[in-house]
Parts: sequence; C-alpha cells; structure tokens
Amino acid sequence: MLFDFTYHNPTTIHFGKESLNHLKGELLNYGETVLLVYGKTAIKKNGIYDNVIAILKDAGKKVVELSGVMPNPTYRKMQEGCELVRANDVDLILAVGGGSVIDCAKGISVSAYCDEDPFKKYWLESQAVSNKTVPVASILTMVGTGSEMNGGSVITHEETKIKAGRVFPADVYPKFSILNPEYTYTVSQYQMLSGIFDTMSHLMEQYFTGDDANTTDYLIEALLRSSIDNARAALKDPEDYEARSNIMWNATLALNTMTGLSKTQDWQVHMIEHQLGAYTDCAHGMGLAAISLPYYRHVSPHGIDKFARFAVDVWQIAADGKSKEELAKEGIDALEAFCKECGIVTSLKALGATEDMLPKIAESTFILDGGYKKLTSEEILEILKECF
Repeated sequence: MLFDFTYHNPTTIHFGKESLNHLKGELLNYGETVLLVYGKTAIKKNGIYDNVIAILKDAGKKVVELSGVMPNPTYRKMQEGCELVRANDVDLILAVGGGSVIDCAKGISVSAYCDEDPFKKYWLESQAVSNKTVPVASILTMVGTGSEMNGGSVITHEETKIKAGRVFPADVYPKFSILNPEYTYTVSQYQMLSGIFDTMSHLMEQYFTGDDANTTDYLIEALLRSSIDNARAALKDPEDYEARSNIMWNATLALNTMTGLSKTQDWQVHMIEHQLGAYTDCAHGMGLAAISLPYYRHVSPHGIDKFARFAVDVWQIAADGKSKEELAKEGIDALEAFCKECGIVTSLKALGATEDMLPKIAESTFILDGGYKKLTSEEILEILKECF
C-alpha cells in the first residue's frame, strides 16, 4: 500500500553527449557573477574546465573560482566558498565534479549568509534555512551520490570529527544539472565502483523497510538489477556509452527522492559510514560496501520477507524448496559475491581504519530508526568489528 505523499523535484536535467550545449541558455537566467566550484586537477586535465570557462565568458559572466574540494568536503573548505560568495556578491554557484563538489556547493549556498554557526544550525540541529541562499547548478563528472537532483549535503567538521548529512528543502536543489556520461570515462575504476555501490546502497536503504509490494519497491528492484548488469559491462569496457549512461541515470534516480516515496527508509549504513569517513577519509561507496554486508546480516531476521524477496527479484535466486531464512542468506551472499567479483572493498582495514578507531566510530554514529531494527552503539561496534 502506498501511503500519502507529495512529490516535487525542481531540478532540470540536461542529459547526453550534447548536454553542455544547454549551459549558456541556463546561465542567462542568473546574474553576472558565478562561483565555479571544482576539485583538484581532473577537470583541467580532461578539458571540461576549458569548455565550461569558454561558455561562461561567452555568456558575459564574471568567474570566481573555488578549487581543491576534496572527496569528503570539509567545513573549512566550505567556509572558503562562503567568503568568496560574500566578497563577490555571487549570483550562481556552479559545481563541476562529483557529488562531493555539489554537496560543498549546497553547503556554501545555505551557509554564506548565515549569522550563526551553520554546521550546528543546519547539519547537527536540522533547523529550517532562515537566511538568504544562493542558487546552485551542477555539471556532473562522477556518479553515485545523486546530489545533482536532490537537497543532500554531507560536510565533515574536521575539529569535532563529525561527518554529517542534511537534506535541504527544494529551493536548495540544483536549479539545473548537466549529465554527460562521457565525462565519467576518465574516472578511475576504483572510483567508478565506489559510485556504483553508493547508488546501490541508496536503493537498498530505501528498499529494506516495510513489507508492502508497492510500486516504489518494484522501481528499486529494477534500478538495482540495472546497476548490477551495467557495472559488469563497464568493467569490461569503461567507454561503453550505454553502460555508463545507464549507471549515471541509475544514480540520479536512486536518490532524487522518487525511490523513497512511501518508504520509512533505513539510513543507518550511511550514518555508520559517515563516521568511518570522518576518521579515515575513505571512498564513500567502498565504506558503504564494507559496512552493508554485516549490517544486513544483522538486521535481516527482523525483515525476513523483504530480504527473501531481494534474493529472488534482484539476484534471480530460485525459491523452490527454500525457507525465507535460506533465501535471505543467499541474497546477502550474492551481494558479497558481486562485490568480490567487481573488486569492491569489503574490509575496513583495507580502507585505512585501525582497531582503536572502531569504538570512537561507534560512539559518534548517529542512531536512526526507520529500519527493521534500531541498533545500539554496542551493536554498531560489533558490526564494525565483523567487517574490520
């Protein structure tokens, strides 16, 4: 059964090989000054930077730059962007990169004119945005987070060792996002796989709640199967356009809020990984993979029907003569086998964690409900030990 919901997503998506051609027309809707936010050197090496700058100049824009946004954007880096916004009266923040760059751009948008401590107000206390914000847009170069079509922003506060995520309301969503699958060709295999598992984790964390066979669950199952099939195809040929375009669109659909409709949602895996990332700065998707396997084994007895369905409808495991418990185990085993087949990391040690970090990660993890079982800090520590 679908319970009542209101769905609205204001982001315009320009998708495909010629999608950058839409940038100039979109820029005409905004004022003179653009803050260009990007990572380190990747977009300069692959030519995207030069193409974007040429379009910005042709549109008569004054360009201010914030470079060096890291894979886990920090509060300090976000504040650098805030200072640039205020000093230059920025009219549009254009993020060129992956989800971390877009997350940072949204953080700058809501924080630049905040008179209080924005991390405390917006990320820790989830207060309503009460100050002026700056429009955000994006050009996506690495897929996985879905940040190009949602209000999510994950920021790491270095001093407190807290990595916190916040979903902002629709007016903070990117106004438009440009998605050219060819821009993802130069991303390393490791980062491609990290993004694919991030996509799969988003889908699973929305799927493993409730037991109704509603339309949203069918959508999630289809997107999971597509992610699995196209991951294998992209591993064989990293420039398989069909595979890379499907992977890109899967990631967007996985977290543009559509696949969360009528779902209570279980984001505990993300909460654990955020704190893992705060201590190790590991690739987000790889951290999710390592945590997901023991986590789902831990909670599956409390949602056995859905885990059995996961085995049959996602992994195509034959149900004949098997109990729900047997099917649930085989489904999680299939997920683990897929990770190993693709080279997705499943060990915290391999991600830079040390044993002494585990209690600190467990103690600082935000504990949520909404899933099949609400964990304790002690249970989170046990899960971390199992995937160490």
